[in-house]
Amino acid sequence: MVLNYKAFTLGIEEEYMVLDPETYELKSHDQKIVQEGQKSIKDKVKAEMHQAVVEVGTDICQDIDEAYKDVALLRKTISDIAEGLSFKLGASGTHPFSHWQSQLITDHQRYNEIIAELQEAARSNLIFGLHVHVGMESRELANHIANSTRYFLPHIFALSTNSPFWEGRLTGYKSFRTKVFDKFPRTGIPDAFESIEAYDNYVKMLIKTNCIDNAKKIWWDLRVHPFFNTVEFRICDIPMTVDETIAIAALFQAICARIYMLRSKNLNFIQYSRALINENKWRASRYGLDGRLIDFGKEEEVNTRALIYELLDFIDPVLNHLGSRHHVEYVHRILEQGTGADRQLAVYEATNNLKEVARYISDSFLANL
Repeated sequence: MVLNYKAFTLGIEEEYMVLDPETYELKSHDQKIVQEGQKSIKDKVKAEMHQAVVEVGTDICQDIDEAYKDVALLRKTISDIAEGLSFKLGASGTHPFSHWQSQLITDHQRYNEIIAELQEAARSNLIFGLHVHVGMESRELANHIANSTRYFLPHIFALSTNSPFWEGRLTGYKSFRTKVFDKFPRTGIPDAFESIEAYDNYVKMLIKTNCIDNAKKIWWDLRVHPFFNTVEFRICDIPMTVDETIAIAALFQAICARIYMLRSKNLNFIQYSRALINENKWRASRYGLDGRLIDFGKEEEVNTRALIYELLDFIDPVLNHLGSRHHVEYVHRILEQGTGADRQLAVYEATNNLKEVARYISDSFLANL
């Protein structure tokens, strides 16, 4: 059987914070950056619910190298536009000290509807995430891979943790962003669905009963995309640098390809319940790489870094097929130097000044580009 690894295309969406260049507070900017950006990169830059957020999305990328070039170009392009308009940009799951109450909402029908329904949960949802789409040959395969990759979500989430502060407070979490987003309905680790038809019937039931008007209002950490042939991974904080974003995207792609390889041999990774996986997600949000996750097979706690090394061994057989080994190897750098959250905390420990943390986030936005 010839396996088609080229089907695992990539699309990456990043959400950036718009900052005042003097105070490093979040800055509502009436989407001026978006308007200017659309002149050169068209629909690859979009407004978000809060005016202090700019969202970018790559084209469909055939491999991880193409994804790296696209994300790097988007960061540089949007940064140049922001500088020209007297703003700065940063990438962190939450802003260290700005308050959501002082930020303006984008006037758009979809956002107005969400706020009308979800009220303060929506108005306070001033967070910044990373979404990675991995292309699939079929929706049936997408459902199979979504079911099987759920187990690994906390492991990769731990690598992305980048939001230790909220409204000027040290939260004690490596990712407080997830705690903010938990207020929304239909979030978190999804259940497994026995078939794509079961998933579609679930969506139809929600639409029929006026829970949602379309499946994009299912905001799980992982979902079979309602309109594209992709599995969309949504659990991660926005990483501070492009190198981290690409390493994480390469991990998601490789896990999908590894499950695909196993399926071709009539094998599968053991599927665990949402309740168990949620235990690991909580640990990852609280402790990042410095905690212990549960190895459900051994039924014991294991050092998170050790489990990530096991994950790297697990995906190794597909890395050459995908051409992604050189980007996956950056995971070792994250394990050594810490995540964005760890680096934010180190700056705060050295300066005791959240403005300096925000400055560091901004200064890191184009690191190594």
